[in-house]
Amino acid sequence: MKKYIGYIVLLIALPYGCTMDEPVVTSTDKKAIFSSEEGLKAYSMSFYDIFPDATEQAIVEQSLVDYGATNTLAGFTLINSFSENNSSGWNVNEWSPLRNLNYFILNNTDPAISEKVRNDYTGLARFFRAWFYYEKVRRFGDVPWIDHPLDPSEKDLLYGARDSRELVMEKVYEDLMFAGEHIVRASDAAQSTLVTKWAAYALASRVALFEGTFRKYHNLSLATSADTWLKRAEEAAGKVMKESGKRLHSNYRGLFTSDVPPVSETLLAIAANASLGVKHSANWRWTSETYGSGINLIRPFVCTYLQKDGTPYTNRTNWQYEDFYEEFQNRDERLKSSLRYPGYIREGNIALPVFSGYARLGYQPIKLSVDATIGDSRTESTHAIQLIRLGEVLLNYAEAKAEQGTLTDQDWAATIGALRARAGITGGIVSKPLVVDNYLKEYYFPDVTDPVILEIRRERAIELLFEGFRFDDLRRWKRGDLFKKSWTGMYIPGINQPLDVDHNGTHDVIYYTDDAGLAAAVATSNNASPYKVKVSTNPAAEIIQVHPAGDKKGYYLAWYTNNDSKKVWGPKQYLYPIPIGAINLNPQLIQNPGWENGATNNGN
Repeated sequence: MKKYIGYIVLLIALPYGCTMDEPVVTSTDKKAIFSSEEGLKAYSMSFYDIFPDATEQAIVEQSLVDYGATNTLAGFTLINSFSENNSSGWNVNEWSPLRNLNYFILNNTDPAISEKVRNDYTGLARFFRAWFYYEKVRRFGDVPWIDHPLDPSEKDLLYGARDSRELVMEKVYEDLMFAGEHIVRASDAAQSTLVTKWAAYALASRVALFEGTFRKYHNLSLATSADTWLKRAEEAAGKVMKESGKRLHSNYRGLFTSDVPPVSETLLAIAANASLGVKHSANWRWTSETYGSGINLIRPFVCTYLQKDGTPYTNRTNWQYEDFYEEFQNRDERLKSSLRYPGYIREGNIALPVFSGYARLGYQPIKLSVDATIGDSRTESTHAIQLIRLGEVLLNYAEAKAEQGTLTDQDWAATIGALRARAGITGGIVSKPLVVDNYLKEYYFPDVTDPVILEIRRERAIELLFEGFRFDDLRRWKRGDLFKKSWTGMYIPGINQPLDVDHNGTHDVIYYTDDAGLAAAVATSNNASPYKVKVSTNPAAEIIQVHPAGDKKGYYLAWYTNNDSKKVWGPKQYLYPIPIGAINLNPQLIQNPGWENGATNNGN
């Protein structure tokens, strides 16, 4: 990087002209950057600042998901806690990356550099511009399309109107197609941290699937049909599948715990480097009950993991009353790759969920944390975090084809079947399902009657757990009501008695209701120091609750159900409100429906 430092110093002043006393940028400075490939390469490094850092990406699903119970409700789903007055995403800093990208695209025209090289770097800039705008459209819907670097004297952003979703998303698609066609880099074998042409096509499949299903399930009447977007998703994903040489990595959890991401499946990742002091705090956030959100999975979602023979877990006799050990047996291996399970080992020691702290509901995540404990209370994590991988592309392809009604048994085997086979599932992997899983349909998707689409949605939730897709998936499918579901956890056979939850012969935890119950349980325990967790049978209690399981003897753990009435989702929440500061500056901005005049997330 040393030889690029001089170029980087020059370009720092170029994209952000805002103050009267900044250094003057001369034509010589500009020529030094845009007249050589080394200059273009140096400039392009600034594009990567648009990506989240490793900690941000690792905790993207510690809140705002329906399948997890957190310390408390996020403001967006807590009634009357969100409005245009505390919205974000529209200030100058949040739009400034666009100026950097547009400046590069506009000025990368020097004929001294071959057209192929210029198009390569312009393609890279357009990939990042598509990334930027995709995030804005997902958040706000209509946004202003700006394809040139705004001068401080220009008023497009501050005083212009929003452009239509149709126009902006067509531009996003054009950018991604240009990127895929012109980016030269086809692999980054070292760390998969540099954008390749296959990352561009993979992102195109993500964008097109989102847009196609959003338009379909929200009945948007726009010039480009939902089916057109779904076909685009199919084509982009299919190109990656057929031409990139990528394949599924054999070890699912290894995708998320390796310092160097497995190149076989990874298309783009955020890497750390211990020797350079580049570390993140993923482990800290996923093991601390105070630093992170303390997220646990809820049992209704855990019940969606299939059995190893490919049949629904809820087909088991008495599945409602299986305890922690029993429910992990003969299941999709991703359950053990995502949660602390009976027999989970950390540094040579059995590590049960922290029932007296983090694991309020019994299901403590491990997918994005490593087994070493050094990072549990400080910023010491160095494992790479996935941004784009083949597993997602397979899901995009399968869903796009299923939504068009064109998915074949061969397609199923190459996508959903392949993902399930990696997870140790042996049944139902070579042909499409013919029967609806009633549990999945009734709890999650009551309006879906197609067993293929139901199973693809199941697979997407499990395969991409904690990777940042669920919030957008529920919004595009118009299933925001799932955010209002109660948070119930694992089954326990009794309270005020010691429990051996991992069936190893030693009592692990006591759920007690009062001091007398605790004393009686301790007296009969064969463990001098089991976890001790105070609970209440009162559904209005502020502490962990125990709800009768229906068999007249057991219970389900529950959390925050006394505040279920405070969970909210209304039609307006499929888009965020434009921040009031932006509207005050620009009278031409029209607020998203339902958020006008300071309206809150009140369920309407």
